[in-house]
Amino acid sequence: MSDISAWAKAFIASVKGVFQGSEEPVQKICVALLCRGHVLIEDVPGVGKTMLARAVAASIGGKYSQIQCTPDLLPADVLGVSIYNQARGDFEFREGPVMTNVLLVDEISRATPRTQSALLEAMAEGQVSVEGRSLPLPDPFLLIATESPVESEGTFPLPEVQKDRFFLSLRLGYPDRDAERAIMLQQRRTESPLSRVHAVATLEGLVEMQRQVLGVHVSPLLRRYILNLVSATRADPRLVLGVSPRGSLALYKGAQALAAMRGRTYAVPEDVRDIVVPVLCKRMIMKEGGAAREATEDAILAELLASIPVPPLAEAAP
Repeated sequence: MSDISAWAKAFIASVKGVFQGSEEPVQKICVALLCRGHVLIEDVPGVGKTMLARAVAASIGGKYSQIQCTPDLLPADVLGVSIYNQARGDFEFREGPVMTNVLLVDEISRATPRTQSALLEAMAEGQVSVEGRSLPLPDPFLLIATESPVESEGTFPLPEVQKDRFFLSLRLGYPDRDAERAIMLQQRRTESPLSRVHAVATLEGLVEMQRQVLGVHVSPLLRRYILNLVSATRADPRLVLGVSPRGSLALYKGAQALAAMRGRTYAVPEDVRDIVVPVLCKRMIMKEGGAAREATEDAILAELLASIPVPPLAEAAP
């Protein structure tokens, strides 16, 4: 797994060359890439979400597209549509922005449920159905969606089935003073910061690394630990809905990817614990009032991590 570890370090350094925020979100996006997953970023406007997505696309040498969601956005605007060509006398299909390697869906909650659901098949199956036919998406395909936690007027909250399709969710937060100073200094240059970003791997190489991650060893005790964490969310009285089997599978894959990024051929409990909050926090539904009033998803997961016995490290290796 040394190749994956070296690539991950190069990828993070490449993205961080233009994105002046924390390194942790970049690391988590790297995990999602290796797991063929998708990312939901919930944060206020102006913290660098677009720059981050564009830097990710440039660092993998992939095609980038962006959709600015509005209430009048139609599924055809996302997937593509056939248009009559007068010169040829027939219809020709024009691909939508979904036919890309990295797709930024900005302010996804401003799109109608009909348009939001048009992305479900792309996220789950790597293909879209348009006009009675199925079209495969480019490989690899990463969807990064953003939404603001402070605006609700004129929005359509994501349904639970849509949130469960995202591999993990992130918050970028405000940059520290040094990072914000670096952002100001970038504006002194006439060229875009992205012009200095070069691909650190080929798309074919990334697909091969995605395949290799699947071979990372996860011991029976560590699999049991993952199941114990997931089962505890389903039994917690503060939750209406616990984590689905898709969530436990995402946690399993995330631990594999983190282990590979750290140069190991086997996962350890630390890999699970480091990825559990971004993977599981949006897969749970809180009860209203009562004991849940003062709790958050992150706090509940922290309590569960503290209460469930961690398997011994010696049992992790194959």
